[in-house]
Amino acid sequence: MDGQSIIVWLIIGAIAGWLAGLIVQGTGFGLIGDIIVGIIGAFIAGSLLPSLGIHLGAGIVAAIIDAAIGAIVLLLIIKLVRRAV
Repeated sequence: MDGQSIIVWLIIGAIAGWLAGLIVQGTGFGLIGDIIVGIIGAFIAGSLLPSLGIHLGAGIVAAIIDAAIGAIVLLLIIKLVRRAV
């Protein structure tokens, strides 16, 4: 992966984290925390969904939806773990 691809992943992850923070209420991470979770979720979804055979298409919108799915799943898992502890 070159430098430009990493920057694009970070921007997509930031947008996806913001969207996931709006969808999953009550995580308590704030805007910056949700963006960081979105970036991590983007990397997870970018590697996990294609290996499961899930392809949403090509382009920036599909990448944002893909990353948002990963960020939402990650936020829900974090929310469940925080509730259990």
